[in-house]
Amino acid sequence: MGEPGTEPWLIRHRIVVRFSDCDPLGHVNNARYSTYLEETRIVLWRRQAGIELRRAAQTGGPAGQKREGFILARAEIDFRSQAHDGDELEIRLALEGFGRTSATYRYEIVMAGTGRVVASARTVQVWYDYDAGKPVPLTERTRELLATSVSDRK
Repeated sequence: MGEPGTEPWLIRHRIVVRFSDCDPLGHVNNARYSTYLEETRIVLWRRQAGIELRRAAQTGGPAGQKREGFILARAEIDFRSQAHDGDELEIRLALEGFGRTSATYRYEIVMAGTGRVVASARTVQVWYDYDAGKPVPLTERTRELLATSVSDRK
């Protein structure tokens, strides 16, 4: 990632750490960070492109509607410092780029208020045809929607 404050963040999503997010040592369990990243992506997709993964994967949609959506193909998380019950975290997400069938995102999870980096991450999502059971190319329109900052959408 670039210098702090230089990333073109598509979204900044805040969460408050719940007691249930913490392990017996009192800090956020490492598995919860994947949930924080997923929650941020879903908020972004709903706001940007109207992508609803549950609706895309279910049958019974309008006639002729393809059952396509993103699936997670890769996730990397680097843990930098601890977070605890009641802490407010800001999850920042930036688009790194597109592949033929994929989108790659970079993240920074920081302590709200101080900006202390708690974790940095990277994920790759693949656009998937649920009926065919295989990745399919992203359309230009989908790429355009996914590259637009939530703050740029009116």
